[in-house]
Amino acid sequence: MAKATRSDNWGFPRWSSYGAKSTAAVRIRLCDRQGCNEAGDRPAPKAPNRPDRWYFCESHAAEYNKNWNYFAGLSEEEAARQAAEAEEGPSYRSSAHYQWAGPGDGSRSRDEMRALDVLDLPPDVDATAVKAAYRRLAKENHPDVNKNDDEAATRFQQIQASYDVLRKADERRTAVANATI
Repeated sequence: MAKATRSDNWGFPRWSSYGAKSTAAVRIRLCDRQGCNEAGDRPAPKAPNRPDRWYFCESHAAEYNKNWNYFAGLSEEEAARQAAEAEEGPSYRSSAHYQWAGPGDGSRSRDEMRALDVLDLPPDVDATAVKAAYRRLAKENHPDVNKNDDEAATRFQQIQASYDVLRKADERRTAVANATI
């Protein structure tokens, strides 16, 4: 009969031991700089337009990139033109995909943004403009002014609900601002 050995695995996957499944050594690529024993995890091109790469540690990659000439082989005018194009290119702050989210500063919730759309107001409007737009639209769509008009009555209810959302959000903001003072 075979000798029984101790095992942490009782046949159930969740009961197996925690920790490393394998005790084998992990292979790490070392920095390509002579004499460096750090991990070489930052690729750098050996030459322009070539697939060959050096693999440096962080400090040696910074040293290598510091001396890299991006405008090698260009005349002074071409280098100045490419540098100007790189400077005037689109930045992350002016990127178009940030504009759909609303005011950009995260101060308004999704419900507030919907309420502002119902009132036909921009995202960065203040409380006095919200109140003025509410009064104007409420007068235009009030059921007493538009008798037997179901669309106006529905629109009036949307305007009221939107104003309530914005009014309560403004009250919460002022309460938080007063609490922090």
